[in-house]
Amino acid sequence: MISILSDKKTRKKLAVVLFWLIIWQIASILIGQELLLVSPIRVIATLYSLVQELSFWSAIAYTFIRIVCGFLLSILIGILLAALSAASSIIKAVLAPFFGVVKSVPVVSFIILVLIWAGNSSLSIVISFLMVLPIIYTNVLEGIERTDVKLLEMAHVFNVSFFNILKCIYIPSCMPYFLSACKVGLGLCWKSGIAAEVIGLPTGSIGEKLYQSKIFLSTAELFSWTIVIITISFLFEKLFLWFLARFEKMLERSFAL
Repeated sequence: MISILSDKKTRKKLAVVLFWLIIWQIASILIGQELLLVSPIRVIATLYSLVQELSFWSAIAYTFIRIVCGFLLSILIGILLAALSAASSIIKAVLAPFFGVVKSVPVVSFIILVLIWAGNSSLSIVISFLMVLPIIYTNVLEGIERTDVKLLEMAHVFNVSFFNILKCIYIPSCMPYFLSACKVGLGLCWKSGIAAEVIGLPTGSIGEKLYQSKIFLSTAELFSWTIVIITISFLFEKLFLWFLARFEKMLERSFAL
């Protein structure tokens, strides 16, 4: 029964995708200008030719490594700063203006500043990091502050070790907030990272390929690279959230023991 339901869901999703592909094809035929709206058939053919080039895979690797590094770094620093802010009201007050500035300053301003300070080789790392950091920090801090005080008091009364308090109380309390932050941050890091590459044009990046598509008025390549970005972002999000789900199950099993 479950497998049949799953098949129905899959067929439904495929039908929806097929519907929009047909609409896209019809719109492309009606417009009659591939420069304005290329057909999906042409995009698939262009993507097929790109896949056979070594530069295609090297561009994906270049961008993927840097954006993922920025994302993971934002998680590490965000959790650390949130823990410090929860432990000290002074640190929280000191960090508040910094995160207020990061949230309000346009992404383009940060991109230009990073280009001046560090060049374009590390641009997507820094921008992805800066855009996701406030989200991780804010959500994890809220999770820590909303931890049940009575549970903490009980743990102290029974002299529970800090490691067990962290594992059994703080992490379960923060996990829903952390998951929410990751779901928002995963999409944002790719959008901001690719935008940074389009402006900074680091050699061998996806952003450079997008810019070249625009320069040579190759709408088919532009659509192809956009599909690649969406696919990579989607797959990485699913993989990362899968790892988090596995981590949660490991915690639950450790609680049972």
